[in-house]
Amino acid sequence: MNLKETEIEGCYIIEPNIIKDERGFFMESFNQQKFTALTGVDTSFVQDNMSQSSYGVIRGLHAQFGEHAQAKLVGVLEGSVLDVVVDIRKNSASYGNHLTYKLDSVTRHQLYIPRGLLHGFAVLSKRATFFYKCDNYYNKESEFGVRYDDPDLDIEWVVPVNSRTLSSKDLILPSFKAIDNRIKQA
Repeated sequence: MNLKETEIEGCYIIEPNIIKDERGFFMESFNQQKFTALTGVDTSFVQDNMSQSSYGVIRGLHAQFGEHAQAKLVGVLEGSVLDVVVDIRKNSASYGNHLTYKLDSVTRHQLYIPRGLLHGFAVLSKRATFFYKCDNYYNKESEFGVRYDDPDLDIEWVVPVNSRTLSSKDLILPSFKAIDNRIKQA
């Protein structure tokens, strides 16, 4: 496993070692000891989720707050996505900044997302199967989010506007400024 730091503190790109031969391939998708040795982060995942979406679907930007915050390890089993994170940790040097990174089933790169970041993705392929490993359980009452197309975040989603599909829930999420004011008051 190779690990690359990103401009968002604590957010890492994980490049697995893939062994290929005439039978196919093998890879170690996660190794706690190696991850902790490389990052100093000792995390334990308690919930795995999977979603499948069609081209143009955008999910996000979502997070959970307080004691229900989640760190995630995400990747793609089939297809490709543009993965997006936004730092909403008020004491972070990268507060308000975002990172976009293409995840796909060819490179099998993964993204480790620490607690305190919004997360979302856009499907770039005909179909994508996406996995999430979470270090805390889903809690509906602590879930919140920010509009994917917030002008202050200015995220380039790559998918043309007329090809985007979002849930009704994601279409009514508040702006970053609205959530920023709540975070500053906390």
